[in-house]
Amino acid sequence: MVYSVTPGPARFVHHPVARAVAAAIGPRGLRRTSRLRREVEGKVVVVTGASFGVGAATAELFARSGATVVLAARSLDRLQELADRITAAGGTAAAYRLDLTSEESVAEFADAVLADFGGVDVLIHNAGKSLRRSVHLSYDRPKDIASTNGANYVGPMRLTLALLPSMRERGSGHIVNVSTVGVMFPVMPKWGFYLSSKAAFDWWMRAVGMEARADGVTLTTFYAGLMHTRMSAPSAWMRLLPGQTPQDAARVIARAVVDKPRTLTPLYGHPSAILVPVLRLPLEVLIGFVYRFLGDTSASLASVVGGRNPQAPSGIEEAEAGHGVR
Repeated sequence: MVYSVTPGPARFVHHPVARAVAAAIGPRGLRRTSRLRREVEGKVVVVTGASFGVGAATAELFARSGATVVLAARSLDRLQELADRITAAGGTAAAYRLDLTSEESVAEFADAVLADFGGVDVLIHNAGKSLRRSVHLSYDRPKDIASTNGANYVGPMRLTLALLPSMRERGSGHIVNVSTVGVMFPVMPKWGFYLSSKAAFDWWMRAVGMEARADGVTLTTFYAGLMHTRMSAPSAWMRLLPGQTPQDAARVIARAVVDKPRTLTPLYGHPSAILVPVLRLPLEVLIGFVYRFLGDTSASLASVVGGRNPQAPSGIEEAEAGHGVR
């Protein structure tokens, strides 16, 4: 199901025109699930952030294709519900609590999975922490640094370091990094914590992938565009744009595992990455001007007594906006 606050936008997401535009923008997902079954049947697939949205849809798709799916997230109760649903449908799934912001939790998770299954065939880095917040609202919130870096960079890095050795020893394995096309865009105000952490893991994972390929372990980076999930739902304007559903994204991840391309990105991803360095100065001037008219999310403002930060720059209206692309 598509997460939506109001029924109107949800209907728009499923409108044939919106669906056609989203399909044209891409990236294209796997069409024949029989190919996925041939690739993952009997294999162990770890999916982080599996409790909702893209992670849950991906876990169900891979389980239907014969994989043993390891569900990882902080909400163990929710994971167990998903595992029970997969099992009832004839699949195989196991739920494990994983808090990527905790070094101890990552180590315990990796040890348990390796002990229970002997190794991992596919690792899908899907979990992520989105944050759209003006920097003045984070002056007294060091946890903004810890939460975004833990979930988007340091935690996934630790998990890779724990599971990669067994993959390289066996000479096989595939890793999917569900990143964001935002790292290909111009720098955006308010998105500094989120995009910097996603960009850091993207660079690190690409470097690791270049080393691991020599041992038979491959990597696909999925630069996700707009996806209609709980993460983007707070932004009303995003609910009116064509984007992928969790099921669409799950099929893109399936294609990543079957075809093993180095990158999967929307139509506008690579052109943006090429133009941004060339047009850096005019883009920063333009975006800096537009920023003055943008507000903060209600969630961000809720942390400030009275809904207004006394340290906010003058002339900036703090209205409800929302979280955006992955």
